[in-house]
Amino acid sequence: MTDRSQYGTTAKVFHWLVLALLAVQYPLGWLMPDIHRGMKPGAAMSFHVSLGIIILLAAIARLLWRLTHPVAPASTLPPWQRLTAQATHWLLYVLLLATTITGWLFASFRGWSMSFFYLAPLPMLASENAAAGKAINGWHQVMEWTLLVVIGLHVAAALAHGFIYRDRVMQRMLPG
Repeated sequence: MTDRSQYGTTAKVFHWLVLALLAVQYPLGWLMPDIHRGMKPGAAMSFHVSLGIIILLAAIARLLWRLTHPVAPASTLPPWQRLTAQATHWLLYVLLLATTITGWLFASFRGWSMSFFYLAPLPMLASENAAAGKAINGWHQVMEWTLLVVIGLHVAAALAHGFIYRDRVMQRMLPG
């Protein structure tokens, strides 16, 4: 296992796949109606949870790929930027995993019977518990907003490298 200087096709596909899935997931989560006590989740919630499972699996696959196919930080970066970039990437992984797992836990604590795109039942991670569901939903919302802020910082840094520093750091993850 040697450090590479460029991201390969697989790493790029995972990166842009997760981005595309999140671009669908965030609006879906924000626009679907609230589900109150005693209500059953509808198609939007089922799709949201199913998409969350795909995001979770893609994030795990991406993390495993990164661990087995490391890419060295750009050698042109000052040490503080290398450290910040590495910390931001690991924070993104943690937040992505935490956001998807808290969403799945929320559905579990609500006692919902969920399926993966209506094809197969999803295992629930916990038994019904209204108080725990309310608490975990709060954590899910904190995680989703924190993830969105860190994604915004990540994008801003990438754009700074592309248009201000012009150091070709951003090109390492662009398709092609």
